[in-house]
Amino acid sequence: MGIIALIIIGAAAGFLATRFMKIEADVITTVVIGIAGALVGGLILRGLLTVMGWLAGFVGAVLGAMALIWLWQTYFRK
Repeated sequence: MGIIALIIIGAAAGFLATRFMKIEADVITTVVIGIAGALVGGLILRGLLTVMGWLAGFVGAVLGAMALIWLWQTYFRK
């Protein structure tokens, strides 16, 4: 996946994840959360659901970003 595609998918996944988790974050944080979620969740779901193709990557990106937001809120937010 190219870097531009990763940023676009990460931004979309981060936006959705921040809305689902009901947090306010700036644009950079949203994109970083989405990209990290895309890497974590995308790899996990692609391994489990290779039949679904790119959809598994997107769903994994959103789920991974949501997991990172939960960890951030639970352990790192002051």
